[in-house]
Amino acid sequence: MDQGTRDEMLRRLAEAVGSVTVAHPTRVAIDGPPAAGKTTLADELAVVLRTQGRDVIRATIDDFLFARAQRYPRGEYSAEGCFFDTHDYEALNRVLLDPLGPSGDRRCQHAVYDRRADTVLSPPVTTAPADAVLVFDGVFLMRPELIDRWDLRIFVSTALEKTVDRAVIRERRVSSRADVERRWRERYIPSQRFYFATVRPTDHADIIVHNDEPQQPVWETQTH
Repeated sequence: MDQGTRDEMLRRLAEAVGSVTVAHPTRVAIDGPPAAGKTTLADELAVVLRTQGRDVIRATIDDFLFARAQRYPRGEYSAEGCFFDTHDYEALNRVLLDPLGPSGDRRCQHAVYDRRADTVLSPPVTTAPADAVLVFDGVFLMRPELIDRWDLRIFVSTALEKTVDRAVIRERRVSSRADVERRWRERYIPSQRFYFATVRPTDHADIIVHNDEPQQPVWETQTH
């Protein structure tokens, strides 16, 4: 394991991205539980890569949700529903991950859904440079529907109990503490435990970032 400053960790991740040798855009997954710090890390890594001259496509699993009416057939607080009914992996592969892959034409879309308006999106198709980097954050990114699409896999690890406290702070303007805690304890945390038990995402990760203390991260590189 390595330990250092946030900047040191980001430089290490950027080096790992730069070490990927593929003849198509590099597809980077940043996986982890809700409120683990995935989005923040992905945004920071994108900044570092851009300062190095890389063309970065920044995207998130939150823009590949099913419409709200489809997401809750098992109930709003169902952990199984969180894992099985939430994300449109077929669309994600079709419009983004496969076009950027080894057999793709690099013509891609970064989203199919607007979660604020709960409407389908169809943004313009763009053509990515061959040396572009996709930095993609989200939950459940190591699951079988997606695992082979990534060229670099990063997992942001945080104690699940700590994510509850972070979520309460993050969502205090839109949700009560009681509502946030219920969603985390009934839906999100059990779905993550199921994911860990069935998929074992950290076994698939190339780099694990231990993010309990974001300004003093610990990270480890795994070989497969």
